[in-house]
Amino acid sequence: MTQNSYSLAELVIAACAEVWRDNGEVMATGIGPLPRIGAGLAKLTFAPAIQTTDGEAWYTSEPVGPGKRAAEPEYEGIANYDRVFSALWSGKRHALVGPVQIDRYGQANISVIGDHKKPKAAMLGARGFPGNSISHPNSFFFASHNKRAFVEGEVDFVCMAGYNPARYRNGQPPQGLDLRRIITNLCVMDFGGPDHQIRVISLHPGVTFEDVQDNTGFPLARIADEIPVTPAPTPEQLELIAKIDPNNVRATVFKDNPAGDRRAA
Repeated sequence: MTQNSYSLAELVIAACAEVWRDNGEVMATGIGPLPRIGAGLAKLTFAPAIQTTDGEAWYTSEPVGPGKRAAEPEYEGIANYDRVFSALWSGKRHALVGPVQIDRYGQANISVIGDHKKPKAAMLGARGFPGNSISHPNSFFFASHNKRAFVEGEVDFVCMAGYNPARYRNGQPPQGLDLRRIITNLCVMDFGGPDHQIRVISLHPGVTFEDVQDNTGFPLARIADEIPVTPAPTPEQLELIAKIDPNNVRATVFKDNPAGDRRAA
Protein backbone atom coordinates (compact mmCIF):
# COMPACT_ATOMS: atom_id res chain seq x y z
CA MET A 1 0.00 0.00 0.00
CA THR A 2 1.11 3.53 -0.69
CA GLN A 3 1.07 6.22 1.95
CA ASN A 4 -2.39 7.46 0.93
CA SER A 5 -4.03 4.09 0.35
CA TYR A 6 -6.13 1.98 2.69
CA SER A 7 -7.79 -1.40 2.81
CA LEU A 8 -11.49 -2.13 2.73
CA ALA A 9 -11.21 -3.16 6.38
CA GLU A 10 -9.77 0.24 7.31
CA LEU A 11 -12.49 2.03 5.35
CA VAL A 12 -15.10 -0.01 7.20
CA ILE A 13 -13.46 0.68 10.58
CA ALA A 14 -13.66 4.43 9.95
CA ALA A 15 -17.32 4.06 8.93
CA CYS A 16 -18.01 1.99 12.05
CA ALA A 17 -16.46 4.69 14.24
CA GLU A 18 -18.96 7.22 12.90
CA VAL A 19 -21.90 5.47 14.58
CA TRP A 20 -20.64 6.84 17.93
CA ARG A 21 -20.24 10.44 16.77
CA ASP A 22 -22.13 12.88 19.05
CA ASN A 23 -23.28 10.05 21.34
CA GLY A 24 -21.90 11.58 24.53
CA GLU A 25 -21.00 9.35 27.47
CA VAL A 26 -22.33 5.92 26.50
CA MET A 27 -21.02 2.39 26.65
CA ALA A 28 -19.72 1.56 23.17
CA THR A 29 -20.01 -2.12 22.33
CA GLY A 30 -18.50 -3.25 19.03
CA ILE A 31 -19.16 -6.92 18.31
CA GLY A 32 -16.44 -8.40 16.11
CA PRO A 33 -12.96 -7.13 15.17
CA LEU A 34 -13.86 -4.22 12.89
CA PRO A 35 -16.67 -2.77 15.05
CA ARG A 36 -14.43 -3.14 18.11
CA ILE A 37 -11.55 -1.31 16.45
CA GLY A 38 -14.07 1.27 15.20
CA ALA A 39 -15.20 1.97 18.77
CA GLY A 40 -11.58 2.45 19.77
CA LEU A 41 -10.99 4.81 16.86
CA ALA A 42 -14.03 6.89 17.86
CA LYS A 43 -12.78 7.12 21.46
CA LEU A 44 -9.32 8.28 20.38
CA THR A 45 -10.66 10.95 18.02
CA PHE A 46 -14.08 12.61 18.13
CA ALA A 47 -15.82 10.67 20.94
CA PRO A 48 -13.49 10.61 23.97
CA ALA A 49 -16.41 10.30 26.40
CA ILE A 50 -17.57 6.89 25.22
CA GLN A 51 -16.82 3.96 27.52
CA THR A 52 -14.95 0.97 26.08
CA THR A 53 -14.07 -2.34 27.69
CA ASP A 54 -11.35 -4.94 27.30
CA GLY A 55 -13.96 -7.31 25.87
CA GLU A 56 -14.03 -9.28 29.11
CA ALA A 57 -14.83 -7.64 32.44
CA TRP A 58 -13.19 -4.21 32.69
CA TYR A 59 -13.65 -0.65 31.48
CA THR A 60 -10.39 0.70 30.11
CA SER A 61 -8.99 4.21 29.67
CA GLU A 62 -7.51 3.29 26.26
CA PRO A 63 -9.08 1.05 23.58
CA VAL A 64 -8.09 -2.61 23.64
CA GLY A 65 -7.87 -4.18 20.21
CA PRO A 66 -8.50 -7.81 19.28
CA GLY A 67 -5.87 -10.51 19.61
CA LYS A 68 -2.83 -10.98 21.84
CA ARG A 69 -1.90 -8.08 24.11
CA ALA A 70 1.64 -6.83 24.44
CA ALA A 71 0.84 -5.25 27.82
CA GLU A 72 -2.02 -5.05 30.26
CA PRO A 73 -4.34 -2.08 29.63
CA GLU A 74 -5.06 0.63 32.19
CA TYR A 75 -8.29 -0.35 33.89
CA GLU A 76 -10.85 2.27 34.94
CA GLY A 77 -13.24 -0.04 36.74
CA ILE A 78 -15.01 -3.34 36.64
CA ALA A 79 -17.67 -3.91 33.98
CA ASN A 80 -19.83 -6.23 36.04
CA TYR A 81 -23.46 -7.14 35.40
CA ASP A 82 -24.78 -4.32 37.58
CA ARG A 83 -22.85 -1.57 35.78
CA VAL A 84 -23.39 -2.99 32.29
CA PHE A 85 -27.11 -3.54 32.68
CA SER A 86 -27.61 -0.22 34.45
CA ALA A 87 -26.14 1.43 31.36
CA LEU A 88 -28.06 -0.80 28.98
CA TRP A 89 -31.51 -0.39 30.51
CA SER A 90 -31.11 3.37 30.90
CA GLY A 91 -30.32 3.79 27.20
CA LYS A 92 -26.65 4.67 27.85
CA ARG A 93 -25.25 2.08 25.46
CA HIS A 94 -24.83 2.02 21.69
CA ALA A 95 -24.07 -1.44 20.32
CA LEU A 96 -22.73 -2.23 16.85
CA VAL A 97 -23.78 -5.84 16.37
CA GLY A 98 -23.46 -8.48 13.65
CA PRO A 99 -26.66 -10.47 13.08
CA VAL A 100 -26.99 -13.25 10.52
CA GLN A 101 -30.12 -11.82 8.87
CA ILE A 102 -31.84 -8.45 8.68
CA ASP A 103 -34.94 -7.33 6.79
CA ARG A 104 -36.04 -4.01 5.32
CA TYR A 105 -37.41 -2.79 8.66
CA GLY A 106 -34.34 -3.70 10.72
CA GLN A 107 -35.72 -6.84 12.32
CA ALA A 108 -32.63 -8.97 12.99
CA ASN A 109 -31.96 -12.66 13.56
CA ILE A 110 -29.17 -14.48 15.43
CA SER A 111 -31.18 -17.57 16.42
CA VAL A 112 -32.03 -20.03 13.62
CA ILE A 113 -32.07 -20.38 9.85
CA GLY A 114 -35.32 -21.89 8.59
CA ASP A 115 -38.38 -22.91 10.61
CA HIS A 116 -37.82 -22.50 14.35
CA LYS A 117 -39.40 -25.90 15.07
CA LYS A 118 -37.07 -27.67 12.63
CA PRO A 119 -34.27 -25.27 11.66
CA LYS A 120 -31.69 -25.82 8.98
CA ALA A 121 -29.13 -24.32 11.35
CA ALA A 122 -29.25 -23.34 15.03
CA MET A 123 -27.07 -20.47 16.21
CA LEU A 124 -26.87 -18.37 19.38
CA GLY A 125 -30.53 -18.08 20.25
CA ALA A 126 -32.21 -14.71 20.72
CA ARG A 127 -30.05 -13.92 23.78
CA GLY A 128 -30.21 -10.22 24.71
CA PHE A 129 -31.46 -8.96 21.35
CA PRO A 130 -35.16 -8.53 22.28
CA GLY A 131 -34.53 -6.32 25.31
CA ASN A 132 -31.49 -4.58 23.88
CA SER A 133 -33.41 -3.53 20.78
CA ILE A 134 -35.89 -1.45 22.77
CA SER A 135 -33.51 -0.21 25.48
CA HIS A 136 -30.67 1.56 23.67
CA PRO A 137 -29.42 2.54 20.20
CA ASN A 138 -28.21 -0.25 17.91
CA SER A 139 -26.28 -0.33 14.65
CA PHE A 140 -25.24 -3.28 12.48
CA PHE A 141 -22.22 -4.66 10.65
CA PHE A 142 -22.22 -7.25 7.85
CA ALA A 143 -18.92 -8.43 6.42
CA SER A 144 -20.69 -9.88 3.38
CA HIS A 145 -23.57 -7.97 1.84
CA ASN A 146 -25.80 -10.55 0.11
CA LYS A 147 -29.39 -11.73 -0.18
CA ARG A 148 -28.93 -14.39 2.49
CA ALA A 149 -28.19 -11.62 4.98
CA PHE A 150 -30.54 -8.92 3.61
CA VAL A 151 -33.59 -11.10 3.19
CA GLU A 152 -36.81 -10.72 1.27
CA GLY A 153 -39.82 -10.62 3.58
CA GLU A 154 -39.09 -11.09 7.28
CA VAL A 155 -36.06 -12.70 8.89
CA ASP A 156 -36.51 -16.37 9.77
CA PHE A 157 -36.78 -15.60 13.49
CA VAL A 158 -37.25 -12.07 14.84
CA CYS A 159 -34.75 -11.60 17.67
CA MET A 160 -34.40 -7.82 17.48
CA ALA A 161 -37.40 -5.55 17.11
CA GLY A 162 -37.61 -3.39 14.01
CA TYR A 163 -39.84 -0.77 12.42
CA ASN A 164 -42.28 -3.17 10.75
CA PRO A 165 -45.70 -1.57 11.41
CA ALA A 166 -47.45 -4.93 10.91
CA ARG A 167 -45.76 -6.21 14.07
CA TYR A 168 -47.44 -3.64 16.35
CA ARG A 169 -51.10 -3.38 17.35
CA ASN A 170 -51.23 0.35 16.69
CA GLY A 171 -48.65 0.31 13.89
CA GLN A 172 -46.18 2.23 16.08
CA PRO A 173 -42.87 0.72 17.22
CA PRO A 174 -41.83 0.83 20.90
CA GLN A 175 -40.65 4.20 22.16
CA GLY A 176 -37.16 2.92 22.95
CA LEU A 177 -36.48 1.48 19.48
CA ASP A 178 -33.54 3.36 17.92
CA LEU A 179 -31.86 1.65 14.97
CA ARG A 180 -29.19 3.84 13.41
CA ARG A 181 -26.72 2.58 10.83
CA ILE A 182 -25.67 -0.48 8.86
CA ILE A 183 -22.10 -0.86 7.61
CA THR A 184 -21.26 -3.55 5.06
CA ASN A 185 -18.45 -4.41 2.65
CA LEU A 186 -20.36 -2.45 -0.03
CA CYS A 187 -21.91 0.61 1.58
CA VAL A 188 -23.29 2.46 4.59
CA MET A 189 -27.03 2.55 5.21
CA ASP A 190 -29.50 3.93 7.72
CA PHE A 191 -33.23 3.72 8.41
CA GLY A 192 -34.24 6.96 6.72
CA GLY A 193 -36.40 5.40 4.01
CA PRO A 194 -40.23 5.39 3.97
CA ASP A 195 -41.60 4.01 7.27
CA HIS A 196 -38.00 3.71 8.53
CA GLN A 197 -37.03 1.23 5.84
CA ILE A 198 -33.35 0.79 5.00
CA ARG A 199 -31.74 3.52 2.88
CA VAL A 200 -28.29 3.71 1.26
CA ILE A 201 -26.40 6.82 2.42
CA SER A 202 -22.91 6.17 1.00
CA LEU A 203 -21.23 3.78 -1.40
CA HIS A 204 -17.73 2.42 -0.93
CA PRO A 205 -15.25 3.31 -3.70
CA GLY A 206 -15.93 1.38 -6.89
CA VAL A 207 -19.39 0.21 -5.78
CA THR A 208 -22.60 1.30 -7.53
CA PHE A 209 -26.12 1.48 -6.17
CA GLU A 210 -26.98 -1.35 -8.59
CA ASP A 211 -24.28 -3.51 -7.00
CA VAL A 212 -25.87 -3.00 -3.60
CA GLN A 213 -29.43 -3.50 -4.84
CA ASP A 214 -28.47 -6.71 -6.70
CA ASN A 215 -27.17 -8.13 -3.42
CA THR A 216 -30.21 -7.15 -1.35
CA GLY A 217 -33.45 -9.12 -1.12
CA PHE A 218 -35.73 -6.06 -1.00
CA PRO A 219 -35.94 -2.63 -2.67
CA LEU A 220 -33.63 -0.06 -1.13
CA ALA A 221 -34.21 3.65 -0.69
CA ARG A 222 -31.40 6.07 -1.53
CA ILE A 223 -30.39 9.30 0.17
CA ALA A 224 -30.04 11.12 -3.16
CA ASP A 225 -29.84 10.46 -6.89
CA GLU A 226 -26.07 10.88 -6.58
CA ILE A 227 -25.11 8.87 -3.51
CA PRO A 228 -21.91 10.10 -1.80
CA VAL A 229 -18.79 7.96 -1.60
CA THR A 230 -17.97 6.64 1.88
CA PRO A 231 -15.29 8.97 3.33
CA ALA A 232 -11.79 7.54 3.29
CA PRO A 233 -9.89 7.19 6.56
CA THR A 234 -7.42 10.00 7.11
CA PRO A 235 -3.68 9.36 7.57
CA GLU A 236 -4.15 10.13 11.27
CA GLN A 237 -6.97 7.58 11.52
CA LEU A 238 -4.85 4.97 9.78
CA GLU A 239 -2.08 5.51 12.32
CA LEU A 240 -4.54 5.08 15.19
CA ILE A 241 -6.07 1.97 13.62
CA ALA A 242 -2.59 0.42 13.44
CA LYS A 243 -2.03 1.37 17.10
CA ILE A 244 -5.32 -0.19 18.23
CA ASP A 245 -4.79 -3.32 16.12
CA PRO A 246 -1.05 -4.12 16.25
CA ASN A 247 -1.85 -7.77 15.51
CA ASN A 248 -3.41 -6.75 12.17
CA VAL A 249 -6.52 -8.79 12.88
CA ARG A 250 -8.37 -6.43 10.54
CA ALA A 251 -6.56 -7.96 7.56
CA THR A 252 -8.25 -11.33 8.16
CA VAL A 253 -11.88 -10.16 8.00
CA PHE A 254 -12.22 -9.86 4.22
CA LYS A 255 -9.59 -12.48 3.38
CA ASP A 256 -12.01 -14.71 1.47
CA ASN A 257 -14.26 -11.91 0.24
CA PRO A 258 -13.78 -10.81 -3.40
CA ALA A 259 -14.42 -7.20 -2.39
CA GLY A 260 -11.87 -7.38 0.39
CA ASP A 261 -8.76 -6.70 -1.65
CA ARG A 262 -9.89 -3.29 -2.91
CA ARG A 263 -7.51 -0.41 -2.35
CA ALA A 264 -8.31 3.25 -2.77
CA ALA A 265 -5.95 6.17 -3.13
